[in-house]
Amino acid sequence: MGGIASRIEADLRAAGTAERAASEKRYLKSDLEFFGVTVPAIRKSVTAAVRANGGLSRDELLDVVATLWAHPVHECRMAAVEALGLGESLLVPEDMPLIERLIRESRTWALVDGLAASIAGPLVARHPVLNRTLDRWAADTDFWVRRSALLALLGPIRQGGGDFARFGRYADAMLEEREFFIRKAIGWVLREASKKRPQLVYEWLEPRTGRISGVTLREAIRYLPEAQREELLAVYRA
Repeated sequence: MGGIASRIEADLRAAGTAERAASEKRYLKSDLEFFGVTVPAIRKSVTAAVRANGGLSRDELLDVVATLWAHPVHECRMAAVEALGLGESLLVPEDMPLIERLIRESRTWALVDGLAASIAGPLVARHPVLNRTLDRWAADTDFWVRRSALLALLGPIRQGGGDFARFGRYADAMLEEREFFIRKAIGWVLREASKKRPQLVYEWLEPRTGRISGVTLREAIRYLPEAQREELLAVYRA
């Protein structure tokens, strides 16, 4: 499988520009090397390589991911996340420690969010026993892991279902954290939930408005009815 990973890396290296590489490195404040490749180009390269191989088995997928992730290059690690996304249905509960390791090593939303929402989330949805892992993540000392516990629940909640009660417990415990990426994640999930179930989000927010950060509240109320938005903002400002 080194051939697939090598093909992807070569494609990414050829597609990059020095100007974009420097800009992305500054923006993400990363210690990784950058080729300067757009996300659509990364996705196209991974998809083409997988199709050319006739798809991947689970073992092949994990080998490609390991090979790409071993390169200290942002786009190679993005490609590893894209590959996991393409083969997400192949993953089993025993792969959750790998996902957790990648999250811990990511140190940026640009990698963490895909791993949490698009890979860990569907795996947990298929195997509810893994909710125990999310419970542990929600209390982890690493804020990227705590963020991942929140975002792993995003997909089904966005569709109008999911485990909002579990999200609510996690979010309530993190509500007064000062970390921006936690505050933003709580607001993000609430915003998406409000598109289908605005009353549920309003009722969750209303007793907590005195504890919530402005970052979280502004994000959470974006799609609420105007009267509810104004009421919650008035309480917050008071």
